[in-house]
Amino acid sequence: MWFNSIGPLVVALGLASSAIARGHSRIPSRPDVIPGPYDTGSAMPLSPPRDKGRYCHVDQGLEENRDDAPRILQALQECNDGGTIVFDKSYLIGSPLDLTFLKHVDLVITGDISFDDSDVYYWHNNSFKYTFQNQSVFWKIGGEDVNIYGDLTLEEGKSVINGKGEAYWEAVRNDSALFRPMLFALDGVKGATMSNLRMRNPPNWFNIIANSSDVIISNMDLRAKSFKGTKISNSDGWDTYRSDRIVIQDSFIDNSDDCVSFKPNSTNVVIQNLQCIGSHGISIGSIGQYPNETDIVENLYIYNISMTNASDFARIKVWPGIQTNFQTHLAGGGGTGYVRNVTYDLLYSNNNDRAITITQCYGQSNKTLCNEYPANLTIEDVTMKNIYGTTSAKLDPEAGTLVCSAPDRCSGIRVENITVEVPSGKSPVYECRNMDNSLLELTCIAESDEDRDTSQG
Repeated sequence: MWFNSIGPLVVALGLASSAIARGHSRIPSRPDVIPGPYDTGSAMPLSPPRDKGRYCHVDQGLEENRDDAPRILQALQECNDGGTIVFDKSYLIGSPLDLTFLKHVDLVITGDISFDDSDVYYWHNNSFKYTFQNQSVFWKIGGEDVNIYGDLTLEEGKSVINGKGEAYWEAVRNDSALFRPMLFALDGVKGATMSNLRMRNPPNWFNIIANSSDVIISNMDLRAKSFKGTKISNSDGWDTYRSDRIVIQDSFIDNSDDCVSFKPNSTNVVIQNLQCIGSHGISIGSIGQYPNETDIVENLYIYNISMTNASDFARIKVWPGIQTNFQTHLAGGGGTGYVRNVTYDLLYSNNNDRAITITQCYGQSNKTLCNEYPANLTIEDVTMKNIYGTTSAKLDPEAGTLVCSAPDRCSGIRVENITVEVPSGKSPVYECRNMDNSLLELTCIAESDEDRDTSQG
């Protein structure tokens, strides 16, 4: 199903910018966002040009404790169905925005958009909630034929969406039950692009793409950094959920959790040409969390990824076959479904604890219980190939783990052309259990007694 349009690319990434339309002050023309080198096998819907001259510039409030959400809503209503909405000033959003009514519009962000962090419990009570892992969002954008873009040639602080996450990271240390909104949600969108934008300091994940199809994300710059040394909570780059035909490419992510995570019912997704720093990997899951629910993750291609200073790289995390408590807001196990037809190809590992991680005991430190209740969810036809670079000294000489909970839970898992080195210079080894070792071009050892998979998400 995967279509290779232009051949391999190197890991070094450039963040392209768009041309400036001279008819209006600093309004970039819409970038031509095309998947490459791989696409999902289906053509993305055509997005026609917008109505000439139909621009809605979003007004900025002047009062110190303002809320620009009503002005944003008004501009989107006025320019919906054919117009271009321009965010060229500094905006502060202080109330939730449901923008899932959009149709044939472009959103151009050359200014900056921030969310009011003066009362984290306001957002705890007023954000849009998802039942999946008790997530929530400040705002959600959906509809049909939507393009969101900025201009990365502008100085830092422009073309930026800022979650002001520090206040939430501090608060969650004393209240682990605090709902912290995600920075951005594409929810219920069919046909969308998002490109040439900066995202900064989300209270929780950066992005969720939920209940959507035919989406291309390109040339994005995501960074989560504390100014006070506060531990950053979560900050996944992108999470796909109940979505089909998604491409995420040509972007930079510096965060503290999954660089990209494929949540339940993510299908036909391409991830390519990313530079990730400080993350928990390119992760399938966690899945199988909810009893009596079927999770499907199928047809993924992950290509040309650079990963630095992360806990894991190529990663699959499945809950065990019985419900278990793990962390606040994160408990589960017993769900059904499958992971099928997944390829990780051309991965550069730089000082990551594990180059490969497969577990079907996610969220459970009691391995005896995992063995007694194997995962109900199977992993089939997975290829990990052309992985090179180094791991960290943390587990040296181990470079990864490939552990299934029972012999019939995993099939067709192949590992090919792995040239990852460990700092000691010893031959790298991998913990393997219930795998077909004849398909693994690496040195397997028996699983250790210590369960090291304790990260959230």
